[in-house]
Amino acid sequence: MKVFINKILILLAISLIGGSCSEDDQVVLNPAASTSSQLSTSEVVLEKDNAGMDVLTVTWTEPDFGYAASANYMIYFDKVGGNFTNAQSSNGGRAFSKTFKNEELNKILLNLDLEPGQAAEIQVKVKAVLNDRTGYGIDSNINNLMATAYADVLDLSTPWGLVGSATPNGWDGPDVPFYKTDEAGVYVAYVTLTDGEWKIRKDNDWAVNYGDDGADGTLEPGGANIVATAGTYKVTFNENASTYTVEKYTWGLVGSATTNGWDGPDMPMMYDSFSDTWKAVVTLADGEMKFRFNNDWGTNYGDTGLDGILDAGGDNIPVSKGNYLITMDLNNLTYSIEETDIWGVVGSGYNDWGAAGPDFPFTPDFSQEGVYYISSITLLTGEIKFRPNNDWPGNYGDDGGDGTLEPDGANIPSTAGTYSIIMDLSNPDNPTYSITAK
Repeated sequence: MKVFINKILILLAISLIGGSCSEDDQVVLNPAASTSSQLSTSEVVLEKDNAGMDVLTVTWTEPDFGYAASANYMIYFDKVGGNFTNAQSSNGGRAFSKTFKNEELNKILLNLDLEPGQAAEIQVKVKAVLNDRTGYGIDSNINNLMATAYADVLDLSTPWGLVGSATPNGWDGPDVPFYKTDEAGVYVAYVTLTDGEWKIRKDNDWAVNYGDDGADGTLEPGGANIVATAGTYKVTFNENASTYTVEKYTWGLVGSATTNGWDGPDMPMMYDSFSDTWKAVVTLADGEMKFRFNNDWGTNYGDTGLDGILDAGGDNIPVSKGNYLITMDLNNLTYSIEETDIWGVVGSGYNDWGAAGPDFPFTPDFSQEGVYYISSITLLTGEIKFRPNNDWPGNYGDDGGDGTLEPDGANIPSTAGTYSIIMDLSNPDNPTYSITAK
């Protein structure tokens, strides 16, 4: 009987030892895991008149990692011989294909410094990145694509800007930019001002600046500061006539799906000069929405027929709960609603790790996919991290305090003050950030 009992104890000990193994110990990565990619065509010739047209689809196979892995897929583009060291990237999410629109692919090609109108060979590959294994990813085969970009003549930049205590960056700048209009020498700026003063100046420098000595809408070189009342405005600057006008000007989202319901105030949209559209990155609830001007029903757009075409006073647009990038194109009276991640700052240095409210949101840099910025944030002495959608999966910290981000990395120390922050996730192999005191 004693021998029998000892055998039972030995078997029990073995089972306990086996049961103590972690899940990571039990999951074995398949070293032969691979993914294969292909393109829908071997040649694309892009033209500006084909805006909105599907021009290229990249597809890939699901790797067999040896377990139920959670992978994210990135598509990389580079010149032949570039070895993908300065590649342009696009996030394919967790799907197994991505289709690129005409203007989307054209922006990638121009960012590769391809000469518009001239065919050039580029290379395309897909990388599968495992979310549960820091830094681990596998590359697909490389596909060759003969591509011709077009010159994107939409250049709305100007050397002029608004500066002053009423502007977001104060008297030191950088200035709020003016953009070109259809009329030469006439520029517009869309800006949210506080109570204060402002002026117009050139090249972020005081050598050439204008104020208004008589507060009569006429500009004088080196003139008096212009008084502002808090609000969001469209400022029109006529360089030809040395005049300016200021008018209340906002586009926003209103409806049962929005933060403040049908009564507003509306969820604000911001002007994107790179596409001459209005955009909003927002979290919506199940419900309906519309677009309206200046928080008023006098000018509003819906979608009668749900065909993506804006109709003045049209039907409410149904939406489901989620995080979205919403784009309104007033030139073509169209709109789009795309799912997206909303990145934010969390920590004892801002919102007590989420206990004191939602994260401070980043704004996407629409000129480059994967780059996000915060123009002004007030931090406390403490620590911060960056995370998507007010949740911890996918968060970034900085293990070495060197400006390089790591998944689930160490908390980033913060000192009380006001800062601007840039987070660059355009290269998932080397995500970075910078924090600058204002």
